[in-house]
Amino acid sequence: MIIVVLVLAAVLALLAGYTAYQSRQIEARFPPIGTFHEVDGVRLHAVHIPAGPQADLPPLVFLHGASGNLRDQLVAFGDPLKGRAEMLFVDRPGHGYSERGTASNSNPDGQADMVAGLMAKLGIDNAIIVAHSFGSAIAASFALQYPERTGGLLFLAPATHPWPGGVAWFYSVARAPVIGPLFSNVVALPVGSARVVSSAACVFAPNPMPSDYVELTGPQLVLRPKAFRANSTDVANLKDYVERISLRYPEIMAPAVVITGNRDEIVLPEIHSQGLARDLPNSELVEINNLGHKPDYVARDIAIAAIEKLAGGQADLQAMVRALEERIADDAEVCG
Repeated sequence: MIIVVLVLAAVLALLAGYTAYQSRQIEARFPPIGTFHEVDGVRLHAVHIPAGPQADLPPLVFLHGASGNLRDQLVAFGDPLKGRAEMLFVDRPGHGYSERGTASNSNPDGQADMVAGLMAKLGIDNAIIVAHSFGSAIAASFALQYPERTGGLLFLAPATHPWPGGVAWFYSVARAPVIGPLFSNVVALPVGSARVVSSAACVFAPNPMPSDYVELTGPQLVLRPKAFRANSTDVANLKDYVERISLRYPEIMAPAVVITGNRDEIVLPEIHSQGLARDLPNSELVEINNLGHKPDYVARDIAIAAIEKLAGGQADLQAMVRALEERIADDAEVCG
């Protein structure tokens, strides 16, 4: 028995050492690319891009989804919108290079407070909030908590409503008090590293993932123990949170656009996107056939047109949808 215990301890130590080494390698490959700001004692990492002299849009704040970091939205929108607006891309608390902070940041309302504090620090009084997936629950909370600072809302494949069932088992394990840190420091990175590319491809399916997506956006950052545990806690807490907060969505008066695909296998559009469009008094639902969970990339032109519309411009989003549907009609990537 003693030999078994010693062997197990040695294996765990080796895996923990491997995780620590690979975490440093990941950080060397994907270092911080923004600046750090302290908000209520929490160090947040963000990329803040000033508006150009010919800017034609209000400030934009981008919130990434689960398992992500600010690079995801920065790669999607940074260059296409550069100069047109002041832009803020945020590593949500516990993700990328932002500290987690207090227990309140384990729910979207706490993270919304952090975003609001960062905006205030940077002098952004009012903005259109652009949110993908899990980030949409934070955007909705922000709109409820700070209506005077919400110029508009763009929800991309949102996760905002209670759904049948639960979440993958490893999210619950990773957030547990004792086993969670052990699992995150020993198992998550060695196992997850082998699935980074395939998991990212599944998020895009049935649409093809850009060949440089993983290299540019650094999804491996979420495999580091603290980030993995923070992400798992976010996901595991979400259902209970949206069961409460979604009842208040009709209070949100800001104009909103909800963009979703009917082939989204990550969240259920008939629950989240259609539910959100139903609950928000001033919303437009944009449904796209054969689109998966990444409208920020596959339907980027429509998302940008939606931002322009939220800013007061004119855009026929539905006409743009028909043109995109023709281009992606034959996409048939399989999640494996």
